[in-house]
This record gives sequence, C-alpha cells and structure tokens, in this order.
Amino acid sequence: MIKSLSLARFASLSFATLICGGLAAPFADAAESRPTAPGAFPSASQLEKSTGRFAPTPLTVELTALPATEQKALAEIVAAARIVDAIFLRQSWSGNLQTLLELQRDDNKLGRERIHAFTLNKGPWDRLDGKAFIPDVPATHPESSAFYPPGATKAEIESWEATLPPAVRARATSFFTVIRRDTDGRFTPVPYSIEYQGELSAAAEHLRAAASLTTNASLKSFLEKRAAAFVSNDYYESDVAWMQLDSAIDPVIGPYEVYEDGWFNQKAAFESFITVRDAAASEKLKRLSGELQALENALPEDAALKNGKLGSLAPIAVVNEIFCSGDANHGVQTAAFNLPNDERILKERGTKRVMLKNVQEAKFAKTLIPIAAIVLDGDPKKQLSFDAFFTHILMHELVHGLGPHTLANGKSVRELLQEADSALEEAKADVGGLWAMQSLIDRGVLEKQLENGLYATYLASGFRTLRFGTGEAHAQGMALQLNALLDGGAIAISKRGRWSIDGAKAKTAIAALLKDLLAVQAAGDAAAARKFLHDRAQLRPEVNAILARLTALPIDIEPIFATADSH
Repeated sequence: MIKSLSLARFASLSFATLICGGLAAPFADAAESRPTAPGAFPSASQLEKSTGRFAPTPLTVELTALPATEQKALAEIVAAARIVDAIFLRQSWSGNLQTLLELQRDDNKLGRERIHAFTLNKGPWDRLDGKAFIPDVPATHPESSAFYPPGATKAEIESWEATLPPAVRARATSFFTVIRRDTDGRFTPVPYSIEYQGELSAAAEHLRAAASLTTNASLKSFLEKRAAAFVSNDYYESDVAWMQLDSAIDPVIGPYEVYEDGWFNQKAAFESFITVRDAAASEKLKRLSGELQALENALPEDAALKNGKLGSLAPIAVVNEIFCSGDANHGVQTAAFNLPNDERILKERGTKRVMLKNVQEAKFAKTLIPIAAIVLDGDPKKQLSFDAFFTHILMHELVHGLGPHTLANGKSVRELLQEADSALEEAKADVGGLWAMQSLIDRGVLEKQLENGLYATYLASGFRTLRFGTGEAHAQGMALQLNALLDGGAIAISKRGRWSIDGAKAKTAIAALLKDLLAVQAAGDAAAARKFLHDRAQLRPEVNAILARLTALPIDIEPIFATADSH
C-alpha cells in the first residue's frame, strides 16, 4: 500500500485518470475475461497477515540544503510521479482501475484490508504467490498483462510480427507501444503517447512546471525533454539527458523495465524513483566506472563476444529515495537500478547505476539481519557486512552492462530469449557482481577487508531474495546460484540446519556458473534457455527447509514516504 496516499486520495487519482484516459473500451474487454477465481478468498485477518510480511518503514530525506525553488520543483516532480501509479495499473491489467473503484464501496475491515493488499501488490494478485485474493478476477495475473489484445495468444502475436515489414515490426516490438485491434479486428501497434494520452499529458504539465522552477540546467533539460517524450513517444533524447544529470534532485520517471510483459519481455512498464543525491557517497564510488572495461575483458567467455569499447558515460549515483511509484512500488522494493535499457544508449554511452541507499539500509536492518540469525552457522553480527551488501548491489548493477547484449545477427539477447531472459540476466548480474567484487579486491581496487563479510552476506541475502517467490526473476536467478554453490561443495550444513560458506569453493562455483550463463545468453536460443532454468533453478529440500523457518520474518519493507508527504 502506498502509505503516502490516503486510500480515498488513491482512488480519486485513479478515477481522474480513468476519465482523462478514456478507458471505457479496456474495461469492457476486462469484464468479458473476468471469471470468478475458484476456491475461498482470504479473510480480513489473513490479508492483514499477508500484507504484514512487508515491514512499514518511513523513508525520510533531509531537504534543508535544497533551495526553496528546488523544493518546489521537487514537489511538482512528485505530483507527476503519483500519476504513474494509474498508468501502471492500466498496463498491468486492464481491469485494475475498475476493480480498485469497486473495492472502495466496502467500508469495513475486509474491504480496507483488500484495498491495502491491492495497493501494495498493484492489483488483485499476491506478487509473491501469484494467487488472487478477491473474487471476480482471473485466478492468476495474465502473463500478457494489458500490453496485448484480450483473447489474443502469444503464438498469434508472434506470427503476426513475423509478417511485418521491418519498419512496422520495429514499432510493434518497441518498448513503447501496446498491441491493439483496429476496427477490422487486425493487430496494430499503438504508441504509449496515444494509449495513455490523458495521464501523460497531466504528468508532462507537472514536469514542465518543475522545469520552470529549477535553476539547475541539467535538471531543467531532462524535465523538458521527458515531458516532450511523453507526447512524442521518443525517449532517446530524454534518456541521454538523464544520463547527463548533475543535480541534487535525481528523478526517474517513464517506461523502463519489461518484467511485466510475461510473453516477450518487450513492453516497458511505467515507474518512478524520485530521489536526492548523496554527493559524498557518489564521489566515493565514481572510480568504479573506470573499471568496467577491464571487467568486460576478463569475463569468462569467448573473446569474440567481448565488447571492446564499452560506452564511455557510465555514472554511478548514490541517492536517497523520497518517493517511488508504478512498477517501482509493488511488493518487493527495488534497492538499485541500472538504466536506461535502450540498447543504443548502452552501446554509445553505457548506463547509469543508481543506488538507493536509504532503501538498502532499511532492507539490511529489517530483513537481512533477522534472516542471518536463523540461516548462518555462527554469530551473524560477526559475519554480516553492510558495506559488502551495498557494494554487491552496486556491482550487480554494473554487471548488467557487461556481457552479451546484441548478438552478431543484430538481435538483442532480451528479444531472442523472451521470458527466460529476465531470470538469466538477474542471475548473471548477481554472480557476475560477486565475481567482479572479488576481482577488484584481488587487484586492490576495493579494500581487502571487504572480503571478510562478502560470502556470508551474499549467502544470507540469497535467502532474502528467494523469499520473493520463484515466479519472480531475481528469486529464480538466486535458486540457480544456491544450487551451483551446493553442487560445488561451497555450502556446509550443520546438524542443527545452519549454513556456512567456503569462500575458496564459492569462487570456483561462481566463476563456473557465470561462464555457463554467459554462454546461454550468447547462444540466443530461447528453448535452451528455458531448459537451463528448468533443470537448474528448482528449489531443493535443504533450501525449502530453511525457507520454512523464515516464514515469521518480514520479507521486505513497505515504504512510507514521510518526506514526500510533508512537502
């Protein structure tokens, strides 16, 4: 649930966007495809227990150093970011806004708990187990979300795309179009700028207002270009402007990640992260950008596959989060991100890595320390390291920019591997991040003392990730990793079921898995990628035994945007 919005205010926002977006047709489609899910639905107390898996955590950020004009600009940016929630609800399922409005009618404990669960999960399905928690909706979240026409199949869309001329196919497979049927019932791509015109026009107004208030030239440029992108549907220039941001206020707002498209990993979902930079921490980590080419050159893959000229602009920003919305705020919270995803920018300029420091600190305190007390053999206080946790997340994001992305045939790995890409890419970033950290420690780029808590922290954090549910890409990727460590003899399990990790054996197992993952990506074979995941990402009994002992612990945080609400 978005604690910074009252439930009434959330519904009001959704209703406003319903009107300005002209949503009558999508709702008609949704109504035709909403059978009652089978079985009983959770009671109020059961829903309260379910949402209680996320620990309410105030996120506060000190803003007194920002001039008054910048604080006013920040308020306008947050206003734009609130609109993103309604866009994402429409993208995730065409019946979401109507369902939310229907839930407002039940002003009793069950109704309030259902709204809490709905807003926390951004829809009527639990993001961890995938089950519907209210009646009269599909039993599970549609894999295609609302990016493709109701009643269409994946095979039909695939066959249609294969018949298109190159220019039309590029639009159809774009990050920024949905597929709809025209008046003759034929498939046709529709730009986001038209599909979400009402919401995007309102968000663009707020961004232009913020641009008129800020005195920072780079922030003004980004805001103006992103507002223009909402109208033009061309995000390239505004993504470049975001890469070049040199501002205390560091906002992300727009369509980025493709996880919600369960068919092709093709369509980008709207999200926002509104943040303020931690200048001192950002400066400390800036030097790591210069290590990317050396890490790429050292990857355990065929030399012909290596990118000999990574993009030169690869900034690292450490920030504190004020507000997030849309795809960035459902269920498990993002701790860091690596954007943009446009392969052109990745090749030309690299990507920007953003570390959400206050979110990571909250996750470490509320979830990782309690998990380690149950999982690790020995005193967790002597084994865990926030620095190792923080740096591994950073390296995870850096490694997203390494390895195969566009293959010799000109197609991207994401396009070729389809839905299998996300889990493989997250596993690559995890093991590649650990491999890269060890490499940088060995070369003296990172402090030797960082190695002390590295592997124990990684192990405990692995169980934290698995609790997201193996239907989620990060968790499925983590199942791969734990199995590789078990097979490599890097894990020892004591008689009382506590785990420990052998650093030397872990290095060998991690390097071998990284090599395998890079090979699967380089092959670009979707069937082989699916088989790889099926064969190697199944949870084993010894892993399930630990997970069963963690059920009473919070899985993640539920952010309360205290600073955003007070300004």
